[in-house]
Amino acid sequence: MSAGRFFAAAALCALLLASACDQLPGASKPQFHGVDVTGLDTGKSLVLEDFNGKTRTLADFRGKVVLVTFGYTSCPDVCPTTLQDYAQAMKRLGDDASRVQLLFITVDPARDTEQRLRAYVPAFDPRFLGLRGDEKAIERVTQDFHVYAQAHPGKPGEPYTVDHASQVFAFDPQGRLRLMIPASTKPDDIASDLRILLRS
Repeated sequence: MSAGRFFAAAALCALLLASACDQLPGASKPQFHGVDVTGLDTGKSLVLEDFNGKTRTLADFRGKVVLVTFGYTSCPDVCPTTLQDYAQAMKRLGDDASRVQLLFITVDPARDTEQRLRAYVPAFDPRFLGLRGDEKAIERVTQDFHVYAQAHPGKPGEPYTVDHASQVFAFDPQGRLRLMIPASTKPDDIASDLRILLRS
């Protein structure tokens, strides 16, 4: 494990422990499939532009469940799989899907232009939004969310890849971070968690 991965994992463990300590004894907890991280104060640094050039923050989507995921359009596997799973979960929600907003934050701003994000992200679901910024803006957001992202140069003439965290962060309609959902979560389980958050 690289030093970057170690420190990111350590920070995540500390956050999860802090969240667990915030739970009141005897309080009934929703039966989530994702990891309940209620109480973590994350997301204030999310100030990025969408693929239409409009500046976005989490406050823009207050009243909706907001899903935040990190990736890049050249990602060969986990990104398209995750977006496809969430598109399937949206279908399972029916009319309630209009109250859910997924935000795909690129960790590869050098290649992921507005045009590229606009062509890629809504192809999975027309309601999904792609967000980008310069390298400093992306670094601020990844640090705020305690996620790992590191580019790895390929061989000469080959495209580089970007290692990155694959979990999805779910905020409730009041703008509070509630869940970290692993990338391998099935669409039915995702939809179940989203229904609980929509009722919160």
